[in-house]
Amino acid sequence: MTDLQLSLIAAGAVFIVGVFSYNKWQEYKAKKSVERAFASEHDDVLMRADEAPAYAGGNRSEPQFSMDDVPLVDGGSGAYATPEHGAAAVAPTFAEDAAPAPVRSADAAVPPAELATSLVDPLIDCLLPLELEAPVRGDKLLPVLQKLRFVGSKPVHFIGLAVSDEWEPIRHGTVYTRLQGGVQLASRTTALNELEYSELVTRLRAIADEIGAEPQIPDMIEVMAEAKTLHRFVASHDAQLGVNLATNGAPWAIATLIVALEKQGFDVRPDGRYVMPDGEGGHLFSLSTNVSPAEETTPRLTLLLDVPCVAPARDGFGAMVACAKSLVARLDATIVDDYNQPLSDEALAEISGQVKDFYADMEASDIPAGSTRALRLFS
Repeated sequence: MTDLQLSLIAAGAVFIVGVFSYNKWQEYKAKKSVERAFASEHDDVLMRADEAPAYAGGNRSEPQFSMDDVPLVDGGSGAYATPEHGAAAVAPTFAEDAAPAPVRSADAAVPPAELATSLVDPLIDCLLPLELEAPVRGDKLLPVLQKLRFVGSKPVHFIGLAVSDEWEPIRHGTVYTRLQGGVQLASRTTALNELEYSELVTRLRAIADEIGAEPQIPDMIEVMAEAKTLHRFVASHDAQLGVNLATNGAPWAIATLIVALEKQGFDVRPDGRYVMPDGEGGHLFSLSTNVSPAEETTPRLTLLLDVPCVAPARDGFGAMVACAKSLVARLDATIVDDYNQPLSDEALAEISGQVKDFYADMEASDIPAGSTRALRLFS
C-alpha cells in the first residue's frame, strides 16, 4: 500500500469522524432547545399518572371497566330491549366550530380544562401526545389538525397546552407549547380496529411533520385490547325502553296526531322524528308512529327512552310514562307492552326500579348516564 493510499484513508477517517461529531453536536443543541421551550413547573392535569393515562417510558395505562352484564329484563312487560343502532359519528370540535354536541352549556361557562377533557377524555380515548419543536399559534395548527377529523367512524380531537398553562380546545390567537390528540376507542356499533389505527398512525405522522411535532404512538396491541373492553361495556349498556299506546277505536289520522303531539309538547324534527325537549337543547325521549311517512293513519304509537343518554336527575322514564298517560286521555288509548297486553302501574313501577339499577351500574363505571362521556359513546 503506497503512502498516497494511506494518506487518503487517514483523511477519509478524519472526515467521517468530523461529520459524526458535528451531527451529534447539532442533535444535542436541538434537544436542549426543545427542553427549554417545554420547561414548565405547571402540573399538567391530563398528563398526571394518578389521574389520567400517561406516556412514561412508552407504557400506557387505562382505567378498567366492570364487564358484568347488566340484566335487561322486562318484568313480564317486554318493554326493556337492547336494539341495534346505526353509528352517528361525532365530529371533532375546534375553536371556530360550535361546542361539542354533548356539552350543552356555553363555552364561556365551562372552564377550559373541563372543556378540553370533554374532547380528549383519558377514559374513552386513545391519547396521542405531540411534542412541538417550538411554540405554535392556533391559527397555524387549526387548518392542519382539521385534516384528521375521523379514522373510519371514530372521531379524532385535539387540545393544546396554552402559554397560560391550561389545556383547552385549539383556538385562533393562542400560542400552544404542547398538543394532545385523542381518538375515540369505541362507539355504539364497533371498537377501534387495526385498520383504523394504522390509518390513524400514518395520518398523524403526516400532520406532525407539517406542524413540527413528534407524536408518541401507543402500542397497537394494547390499544386494541382497551378498545374491545370499552366496546363490550357499551354493548352491554346499550338499552332503550319502549312504552306503546294502542288505539281503543279506529286508527288515528296522522294529521290529527301531529296537532295532539304538538299540544303535548313534542317537537317535530326535520327528519320526521317527534322528540320531547329537555329544555337545554337535547331531548328526553322520542315518539314513533310505527308507519312510513306515506301512511295516513296508525293504530299504535311507541315512546322510546334512550336510557344511557338521559341523566337520572331528569327522570326520563318517569316523564315518558307521565306523557303516555296524558296521551291516553287525549287520544283514547291504552298503554300496552310489545305483545299488546295492557301494562299496569305495578309493571311500570317494576321497570322504573330496573332503570335505577341500570343508572347505578353506569355511575359505578365512571360513565354516568347523560354525561358527556355517555353521550359521546352512545350518540
